[in-house]
Amino acid sequence: MKVAVVLAGFLSVLVGAPAAAAAGTAPERAGASATLVSTSASKPAYPTRFPLPAGFQPEGIAIGPGPAAYFGSRATGAIYRADLRTGHGRIINPGPGTPSLGLKVDPRGRLFVAGGTGGDARVIDTRSGKVLASYRLATGTAFVNDVLLTRDAAYFTDSANPVLYKLPFGRGGALPKEAVKVPLSGDIVYTTGNNANGIAPTPDGKALLVVQSNTGKLFRVNPKTGVATLVDIGTESLVNGDGLLLKGRVLHVVQNRLNTVTALHLDRAATSGTLIGRLTDSRFDVPTTVASFRGRLYLPNARFTTTPSPTTTYDVVAVPLH
Repeated sequence: MKVAVVLAGFLSVLVGAPAAAAAGTAPERAGASATLVSTSASKPAYPTRFPLPAGFQPEGIAIGPGPAAYFGSRATGAIYRADLRTGHGRIINPGPGTPSLGLKVDPRGRLFVAGGTGGDARVIDTRSGKVLASYRLATGTAFVNDVLLTRDAAYFTDSANPVLYKLPFGRGGALPKEAVKVPLSGDIVYTTGNNANGIAPTPDGKALLVVQSNTGKLFRVNPKTGVATLVDIGTESLVNGDGLLLKGRVLHVVQNRLNTVTALHLDRAATSGTLIGRLTDSRFDVPTTVASFRGRLYLPNARFTTTPSPTTTYDVVAVPLH
């Protein structure tokens, strides 16, 4: 298999990728006595492809601290933890029966979970799998899609309602009793389909970046007022934009149904951006979002174009971070 990287439309580079890891054993359910299977000498350390539980329907990914990766199920809301060194893992939380979409983990070992159509957010202890806090963010139609952690707060997008939900942290990172709504205004206009989706900080850390999936536009959002300003990316379109990852001044945008990761170089305030390149891979099957570890990008394949069943296979692929 090959990884193809197209740099600004001019350069094509082919990078060989190791063969996919063989399917692992069935995941351990919360409270079960099954143990992780150690990696055999024949399997590579840090595999570039590894399986998730059958029927899992992954959406979000968060990595850290260390080589621990977390995945959320949009079917049941279950949280699966995998060891990137082996690709093996287990269910640490069975979920509430509603989706777990965007995920972020903080240095305290707290996993922040966007609840999709459940209209909620949860905070889970990654060590025990227990729910530390749960927040009702919206009633009625909602699609709480992604989450960003800053030093002072957690911010959640809602693809159905023009609002950000903020969990302001107290002293020592203490969780609040309830969320604060920050209405979105300015240049962003909600329309039919998925609106605000992936969220990331600006390079200068003073504002938020939000991609609007259905229009392909990128916005710089004032976290205090919710006023959104269109980021000038020229004629580039980020349609189907999903998860965002900022590395320095490079913003990686996963365009899920296009099976593409687009990289933009931003100015410090993120008022404008220039295309660096697009990354595709033959193993991509509608990846939704991305996290990085040790010079790699890790992406879960959501397989939106495949009718899900209890036996549908899902996996995670890793590609070099260029």
